[in-house]
Amino acid sequence: MDQPTLLTAIVLGLVEGLTEFLPVSSTGHLIVAGSLLGYTGDQAKMFEIVIQAGAILAVCWEYRVKLTRVVAGLFNDPIAQRFAVNLVIAFLPAAVLGLVFAKAIKAALFAPVPVAGAFVVGALVILWAERRQKANPAVVRIDDVDALRWSDALKVGFAQAFALIPGTSRSGATIIGGMLFGLSRKAATEFSFFLAIPTLFAATAYELWKGGKLITAASGPAFAAGFVVAFFSAFAVVRWLIRYVAHHDFVPFAWYRIAFGAVILATAYLGVVQWQ
Repeated sequence: MDQPTLLTAIVLGLVEGLTEFLPVSSTGHLIVAGSLLGYTGDQAKMFEIVIQAGAILAVCWEYRVKLTRVVAGLFNDPIAQRFAVNLVIAFLPAAVLGLVFAKAIKAALFAPVPVAGAFVVGALVILWAERRQKANPAVVRIDDVDALRWSDALKVGFAQAFALIPGTSRSGATIIGGMLFGLSRKAATEFSFFLAIPTLFAATAYELWKGGKLITAASGPAFAAGFVVAFFSAFAVVRWLIRYVAHHDFVPFAWYRIAFGAVILATAYLGVVQWQ
C-alpha cells in the first residue's frame, strides 16, 4: 500500500493511542497491525512518527499544569530545576544509544517475529518485578516524581534504552525499570509519562527532518486523521492508567504480552500468516 486509506489511518492511530503509554509496546503493535493491513515501508514508518506525536501531545495536555509550573520555576524553584535536570539525565541514554544503533536495530528487528519474542521476554520481566515488589514492599523508596535523585533518573534512562528493541515497550521499560530501582508503581508510571515528552518529541523531530518529504499532499488527510485519533485515544488511556495503578498491578499486561507474542510466533511457525 503506497498511501494509507482513511480507515487504515484511523485503525493505526487508535492502536498507537491505546498502546503508547501501556507496558505492551506501541511499536510492536504498529508493526504487527501495519503488516496485517499491508501498510509497510518508509512512509508507514513516517506515519508512525506522526501519530506518535499525537499521543505525546495528549500527555502534554493532561499534565499542562505541572509542565507550566516547571517551566515557570526553571530559574527560581529548586524542585522544578531538579525535575527538569532529571528529565534531561533520563533522556540521554536512549538518545545517545539510539543515534548509534537505531539503523542496525531497524534493519534486523523491525518485524513481527522478533517483536513477538520481545513481547514474551518483556512479560517475564514484568512478572518478576511485580513479584519482587510484593514480596518486599520496603524496596519502594520514592512515591513522588519530585523526590527522584539524579542517580534514580539515570537508572530509569538506561532502562528506557532497552525500548530501542521493538516489542520491549518504552513505557514498560521505564515503568518496570523504575519499580526495580525503588519507585512506587504510581511514581514510575508518572515519570514514564513525563520522560516520554522529550524522548518522543526528539525522535519525531529527527525523523521528520530526515524524511518529512514522505508526507505528501495525497497522504496528508490520512496522516491528520491518524494524529487526531492517536491524541484522543492516548488522552483517555493516560487518565485511565493513573487511576488503574492506584489499586492494581501490571500482571494482566504481562499475560497479555505472552498471549500476543505466542499468537504471532504460532501463526508464523505454522504459516497461517505470512508476516511482512
